[in-house]
Amino acid sequence: MGDLQSLRDFIKCLDQQSLPRILQICSGVYFQGSIYELSGSEVCLSTGDLVKIIGLELLSVSCEEIDTGTSFELPTEYSGHFRLVAEDLPYNTIEEIVGLCPVGVDACGSFTFMCKNELTVDNFTLPAGKQLTLLSVEVTKNGKRLARCQLVGQNMASAEILLPLSLRGEFYECQGDRGYSLQEIMSSFRLSCRRFCSINEKSGGSLLVFSPVYEISAIMHMRKNVVKFPSSLEVDVQDVTEQSQDLVFITPLSMTEVASQPKASFPTMAEILDGPEGNQFFNCSWFQELQRGRRLVLHGCGTTTLILASTPQGRKGKQYFIISKGYGGRIRRRAREFGSVYELYLASSQSPGLKVSVTRHCEEVEEEGMPALSVGEQLEVLGMSLMDGLKDKSGAAQKVENLICKRTMEVDDDEEEDEEDDSEEISLPLFMPGHFVEKLSDNKKYKLTELLSSSLPLDIKVVTRDKELEKDPLMGLPALKLEETFTETTVLTSLPHKPDWCFELPVSWLQMSLCFTSDRLPWSSDESPELHVETVTEVTEKFYYEYHKLISKIEEPPPRPPKRKPSSSELPKRSPKPGSKSQNLKSTVTKQLDDLSLGLTKGKRAPAPPPPEDVSMNDFIHPLKQKCIQT
Repeated sequence: MGDLQSLRDFIKCLDQQSLPRILQICSGVYFQGSIYELSGSEVCLSTGDLVKIIGLELLSVSCEEIDTGTSFELPTEYSGHFRLVAEDLPYNTIEEIVGLCPVGVDACGSFTFMCKNELTVDNFTLPAGKQLTLLSVEVTKNGKRLARCQLVGQNMASAEILLPLSLRGEFYECQGDRGYSLQEIMSSFRLSCRRFCSINEKSGGSLLVFSPVYEISAIMHMRKNVVKFPSSLEVDVQDVTEQSQDLVFITPLSMTEVASQPKASFPTMAEILDGPEGNQFFNCSWFQELQRGRRLVLHGCGTTTLILASTPQGRKGKQYFIISKGYGGRIRRRAREFGSVYELYLASSQSPGLKVSVTRHCEEVEEEGMPALSVGEQLEVLGMSLMDGLKDKSGAAQKVENLICKRTMEVDDDEEEDEEDDSEEISLPLFMPGHFVEKLSDNKKYKLTELLSSSLPLDIKVVTRDKELEKDPLMGLPALKLEETFTETTVLTSLPHKPDWCFELPVSWLQMSLCFTSDRLPWSSDESPELHVETVTEVTEKFYYEYHKLISKIEEPPPRPPKRKPSSSELPKRSPKPGSKSQNLKSTVTKQLDDLSLGLTKGKRAPAPPPPEDVSMNDFIHPLKQKCIQT
């Protein structure tokens, strides 16, 4: 059993390699609520309490002036230096010096001493007052130990001599001028117990003693969570580690620590010490069960491949899911929709030979190199090409990226034999808007693992539910987009009243603590249950965006179209006053054009209306602002 001492002194002399250590509080009752009210916990150390110290973190350094007794704290990064004050106590032998001081020249300085009396070693006489620096300890062949010391003579000439450890004399430490930083003092057990003065005060300076102030992480007997308190608390303690080997302390474990336990630790029972309060990442039934004090069955841990999926915007908003690779439902691919030629380009780079149908009519804009597209036309993406676009101010043609597609005209059944004659290659600028839907060549039902070999994202629809699930949340959704896969460390868990129905706890997304318990597993020792794993977890929008923030996924914006100088014919014209001749003439011409259009397009698509008069033609046909006209 250790000696009774203050907590400050015990921590100051504690070797951190010896942790954990068990202490008994021997005097006083100490409340430290004022420090920990901010984090919602209170620390009370009462006489007789047992505390298991598991970690130390240096907070600051307490500096005490010996003469006045005043003390103050310095931050650990303090940049000032201090001079070591030589002790005015004699050493009687060289062996005492070696036993109490470090041997050799190191980062914390070396020990320099002198002898007040004359020394005779063999045939060599060392005058009194000569300074010696301890370098090392050597052992001769006959087992005799000698101290190798450096002797500094006149004109800074130096020599080395060997002194037997049994050599007696009146030895004193010499005052040095070397400055020590606060980090050096705290990292050396020898220096942290010594007195110092400011390096700027050569004489008469205040003597200083430094003491580290640690934040102690500890487990209290019969208390489940880790407590933290400073080492400066005024309580007396006694080290009872050796006498308390059989004492069981509850060890709180984070989810990361649970996942790092050896496989032999599972299956086991566990109790939730601190639930994931305030966590808004999950929208599933098992998350509601993660409350403080709830028992869980931990079956094991491992790495799981998960798929992030989302639904289109609907009446209830978008839904988000993470789906395990083991999902057993059957899936059909769903045709993707694209809102621009640039989206076609991105999809075709992942799915070569992409085929789409045009779903909205687009007018031709010859100046921008955009061809007309009609509803029902079939496009097959062939590749990319750089083509000449509009001319810049210097008259040189700008290069524009175009998507080369094979266009097949919509034909009747009677004309299928001549379908090849109706195909042509067209060039679509990447900045061109449009409306397209993917053409799928199969109606096969896939397993999820079969689709993961394809390039994601992928639009799908679940057509057969996973029979291993009590309720498949993906069944009945009109559409689902499989966005990307990622791996996650998970802990396979179940509730004691349903030990065979498991769910996977994603370690990095749950801030909670558990402790293993000695409770019996909820099944007989010779019959392990057949496990059913919940492979679909609904997550929140916060999870979705936090995930993308974590991986810093930034999609490249579509290229901007080339700018061109509007011609004089495209400049906005002043609107005529109401009732003027020009307005009446325009109304008559517009009516005649409308009548003519109705006659020409009977049973066919009507032409697009003209742009409004108060908008310039240049704005109307600008590639990024032009909208395809649906008729």
